[in-house]
Amino acid sequence: MELRTYWKHLKRRWLLILIPVVIVLGVGLLTYKPAPQAYNSGVRFIVGQKPSESAAVRDEDRYYNWLTSEYIVNGLTDWVRGGEFASAVSAYLVTQDLDIPAGAIQGGLASDNARSMLTISLTANDAAALEAMMSGVIVVLTEQNAEALPQLGGETAVLTQLDQPIINPISTGIRSQLDLPIRILLALFVGLGLALLVEYLDPTIHDRETVEELGLSILGEIPRK
Repeated sequence: MELRTYWKHLKRRWLLILIPVVIVLGVGLLTYKPAPQAYNSGVRFIVGQKPSESAAVRDEDRYYNWLTSEYIVNGLTDWVRGGEFASAVSAYLVTQDLDIPAGAIQGGLASDNARSMLTISLTANDAAALEAMMSGVIVVLTEQNAEALPQLGGETAVLTQLDQPIINPISTGIRSQLDLPIRILLALFVGLGLALLVEYLDPTIHDRETVEELGLSILGEIPRK
């Protein structure tokens, strides 16, 4: 089928093409809400073991201290990613007269580790709440980590905070801006498919070319007004 034939069919069914687009556009405009502003804050910790109490510290002892620090970082990373850590932070914030559920904390919490360094990142839609949550994360991580590290025999691992958390706004990104145009484009394709389907199923003869393709003679033609 030639392109002009497709164009002729689509032109005849233009209303079917337009209906899905109008519906999606209308629903999109009625339900549109701008993406909320998000904020992020991060902090890094270095983990170190207490030096040996013996007068002479061998290189082998130093090696095992560093190796143990890496294991501690791995254990703390797993703890931060679990629900118990978020619950502990939420419980601490309650003592500060702040009611922030554990789910809201865990949903924006991320952690990463590299050797003896632990990186904590937290995201929230409210800058003040994010600052409070990050303070709770730091307190729980540095003062209550003994519960997550039974290998230390009840001792608290030594974490040194390398930097102060800074609240940074996060760009909403291009995805939220393209959401409605992409839906409209999909609706347009649906309308095109619907128009071609209806044209294919329609047994009505609309033009003389179709009659000629059937091998019939045309006796007369009524022009459009």
